[in-house]
Amino acid sequence: MSSVAIVAFGAISALGEGRAAFRAGEAGEAAAVAIGLDAELAQAGLGRPFAARAAIAPSEDRATDLLAYALDSCAANLDVARPNWRRQRVGLVLGTSSGGMRAAQRAFDAIARGERIRDVEAPTYFGPMARAARRLRVSLDPCVLVLGACASGSLAVGLATRWVDRGGCDVVLAGGFDEVTVFVAAGFEALRATTGSPPPRPFRLARDGMALGEGAAVLALARASNGPARAFVSGFAAASDAVHLTAPDRDGRALARAAKRALREAGDPVVDLVSAHATATLLNDVSEFRGLAAVLGPKRSREVVVHPFKAQIGHALGAAGSLELLACVDALDRSVLPASAGTGEVDPAAPARLLDRTLPATPQVALKISSAFGGANAALVVTRGEVRMSDRGPDRRDAFVGAAAHVEREPALDDLAAQIRWPAERLARGDPLVRLALAAIARLAAACGPLEGCGLVVGTALATVETNALFAARLRDRGALSAEPRRFPYTSPNAVAGECSIAFGLTGPTFSVGGGLHAAIEAFACGALLLQAGDADRMIILAVDDAGPVTRQLAGDLRSGAVAVLLTADRATGPRGRVGAMALGRGVEPRGPLAPGHAALLPLLGAVAPRELACAAPPDVSARVVIEPI
Repeated sequence: MSSVAIVAFGAISALGEGRAAFRAGEAGEAAAVAIGLDAELAQAGLGRPFAARAAIAPSEDRATDLLAYALDSCAANLDVARPNWRRQRVGLVLGTSSGGMRAAQRAFDAIARGERIRDVEAPTYFGPMARAARRLRVSLDPCVLVLGACASGSLAVGLATRWVDRGGCDVVLAGGFDEVTVFVAAGFEALRATTGSPPPRPFRLARDGMALGEGAAVLALARASNGPARAFVSGFAAASDAVHLTAPDRDGRALARAAKRALREAGDPVVDLVSAHATATLLNDVSEFRGLAAVLGPKRSREVVVHPFKAQIGHALGAAGSLELLACVDALDRSVLPASAGTGEVDPAAPARLLDRTLPATPQVALKISSAFGGANAALVVTRGEVRMSDRGPDRRDAFVGAAAHVEREPALDDLAAQIRWPAERLARGDPLVRLALAAIARLAAACGPLEGCGLVVGTALATVETNALFAARLRDRGALSAEPRRFPYTSPNAVAGECSIAFGLTGPTFSVGGGLHAAIEAFACGALLLQAGDADRMIILAVDDAGPVTRQLAGDLRSGAVAVLLTADRATGPRGRVGAMALGRGVEPRGPLAPGHAALLPLLGAVAPRELACAAPPDVSARVVIEPI
């Protein structure tokens, strides 16, 4: 891969708008902190009601407003940097953790009162993206929504670089968004992950957790040779822990694998700055530093400056990775090494180098690392100059279609427990999405053999809306302090990817997507892209849907079920077809059958692979993948 240029941006956070949203600071300055007592969380009765809010007008659709600001600002900056961009091939790849959760809570309340939902787009994860994207008045291909929990923003930028590098787009707008809601805050407090005395103190002995934040950031990415750039993304990689749904691998092994691979792709440069995930929780900081030490070595990991930006702007979830990446860009541009928020003795088990004041310097290379629920990890390398080195192999490989498996309904708990060798009580704690997914991959493994080391992309049309409705009902009936710590992790769409990675040892790139009813083809295209780019040798594509009372109101034709498909780079395995042209269009007239959710992949169950997978999703989505005969 050649470096991909960052040519424009738009951003908003609790620190401000534009460059103020991710400002690395001037030499001699202390870190600015925007975290404080939050009125909404306090009114809800939470015991640790601290957060960082962006300064926008009150709104019933706050997530869309945050994203629209960042997207519109990026487009305006791009109009200046590359005036012809609207007539070029433009893509959009965004990440979020909670999407339109505020609207979803209102919808859940209305359904509980027996009312019909008139606006069926607003309560979805993809609603804010769809609405903000329409403001651009540009046809978009690809248009992808990454639901990789707290790593979503970094994964979105990484996927965008792959699309630019393969020549699929001239410009890709990439980043993430999220807002602060009682729903999410109650869940994290139930997990004992939030601070009681802000600001958070990452890597310090006195740390007691994070504070939530909100915002949005969108970067315009393009080929490096096509004009001036603010900085360059020179490496990307992703890997899965396959260890635990919410706790990180204690040694940070998958994070280290992702970081090493990203740095190798960038030519193994000397890292001057590390933008850490840094949630200030007891387990995360230690595991993250161990992973960093495995990458940089024990000595260099103590010398390199670490920037824990979440201690300043809060944990912005789906927006975190892209905002933190822009903070790296700002540090390179300003020629500084940024200060860290928080005080106290550094933990000897995680002896990161934290600065009290911003230092003048000439950093050239920054490493951004992210982790998430489900064990997802992503790493990005941003450089001041263009890099043309790569040790990744061919720029483009073929992706072949292998076996496929289908389940129409959940198996009995005891039967599924016997198949994957998990206790039935553990499976009972999950949700139908997880159980359907595990059953489908178990059938795929029976046909293909062991799947250890594979990557996994999960596509869910409406994600976890049924699970979220149950979680929200408890909050509504018993208050925010009643949040169930065992149920909350399953409100994350990335829980499906995480549980499957643990059950089957899937340690490659692993995350979920869900841009709409075409999510099955969205997942298929993302998995094929990563395989073609050399990010994995085998990728599992899993389309899964849980249809219940909420789903029936939002998408009446959607049915429960799951389809798992194996993609491979090895033609010797006897594949049934080769992945050809792919299109994930938004802002275009829908073409072809609806085939919502996992049903779009059902044609792959036949002995002969179909010539095309297609799904049209009104009002403005058309997705297709060509399967070439071999």
